[in-house]
Amino acid sequence: MTERPSAPEGAAAAPANAAIAAGRSRLAGSGSSAVGLSGAGLLLLVTLSLAWGFNWPMMKLAVQEVPPWTFRTLCLMIGGTALLALTWSTGGRIAVPAGRLPRLALVSLFNITGWHLASAYALLYTGSGRAAIIGYTMPLWASLLSVLVLQARITRGQIMAMALGMAALALLLGDDLGALGTAPTGTLLMLLCAWSWAIGTVLIKRFDWGGMPVMALTGWQLLLGGVPVVIGWWLLEPVPDLTALSWPALLGLNYAIWVAMLFCHTAYFKLVSLLPAHVAAIGTLATPVVGVLSSALVLAEPIGAAETLALVLVVGGLFLLIRPFGR
Repeated sequence: MTERPSAPEGAAAAPANAAIAAGRSRLAGSGSSAVGLSGAGLLLLVTLSLAWGFNWPMMKLAVQEVPPWTFRTLCLMIGGTALLALTWSTGGRIAVPAGRLPRLALVSLFNITGWHLASAYALLYTGSGRAAIIGYTMPLWASLLSVLVLQARITRGQIMAMALGMAALALLLGDDLGALGTAPTGTLLMLLCAWSWAIGTVLIKRFDWGGMPVMALTGWQLLLGGVPVVIGWWLLEPVPDLTALSWPALLGLNYAIWVAMLFCHTAYFKLVSLLPAHVAAIGTLATPVVGVLSSALVLAEPIGAAETLALVLVVGGLFLLIRPFGR
């Protein structure tokens, strides 16, 4: 699921709206693999990978000073409210269509509550780059679930793309695989994130959302999925003194809210509406590589030949994934 990653509200909406203009789509499930990705959609995918990847070191900066429940409460509540306000201000419908609330609560539990809470705690036990790598095993689980739940047909190129991406993740994990038995907490939490996100992605495609705008759907997921997080924050953590935060922590917190929450979540769910669930999931495989590289830049986490080779593998996988859409 992981860890899933937003800039001011207007900037957050622009790339997603460009992809919407490329072709009308709805968020109902589809098992077809022959779905076109326009130039605007491809640009959205690349921008999402960069923005979500850079979010990992930003989150690390934030959670070093902001407790996990507080951090996620601020991100989800501010992000969700801003998305609904942005949808309403641009003439979009924010009301939940009749009969959709139970399924909206269900996908929110997997896409938002599970991913965001587990990933915030995971960053206390592992490096941000490594956390991103483990979280982005999500495409593997999403692809398997798409076959079982959506009867999706996965093409040979998509299988090869996923194989290259998984090889890159295994390469980046390196010695961490051997450390799993002695220090498993961070790894297991991020695997929980990946499974949760995969289930949520497939359910988004499985259900018919009655023409609900993508930004409204995303905003409601952030708010509903954030309810258990707010309760946990109220019970477990004191009210924080945000005025005492350092500039790096404030920067990380604001990036997580305005870039990761607003732009990245909306962009991802827009891609899910444009593409089969497993294709959208595989398309995010560049994100952990960006996470590792940006963590090296921002946090001075080590980088070497393994990271460089992983980048080559992921780029090759994305080429295999995108190439059929140009035909």
